Amino acid sequence: MRKPPEPDLGPNPIDRHVGLRIRMRRKELGISQERLAESIGLTFQQVQKYERAANRVSASKLWEVARALNTSISYFYEGLGRPEESMPYTLPREEVHDFLLTPEGIELAATFPKIPRGRVRRKILDLVRAMAEEPESARARSA
Repeated sequence: MRKPPEPDLGPNPIDRHVGLRIRMRRKELGISQERLAESIGLTFQQVQKYERAANRVSASKLWEVARALNTSISYFYEGLGRPEESMPYTLPREEVHDFLLTPEGIELAATFPKIPRGRVRRKILDLVRAMAEEPESARARSA
């Protein structure tokens, strides 16, 4: 008896997380997708697929990526939580991942922690929250 095909649920959340961490580290170092691809023997399109979790990164290729980006393999799994915890893994919401895949998101994520004063970071966060809560009609008038 055949099993019915399972619905496509999209990329595995862990693959999305690893891909995002590859992109974040690459951007942090100012390395292009082309340069990373060349250093690990791939095309830049394959690096794009890894970063978007369209393709999974094999263990051997992740080793090469870590070497090329001058980091440890564990870096790519930071923030996932521990396997023995009650949840299988803890990930940021999908919207956060989508935001961090944008050029603005990656730059904000890399720059925001460099603001030395916590009070200033909180004020910026308050400003962003206020802007996000502003009605669409008010944003259109001010543009």
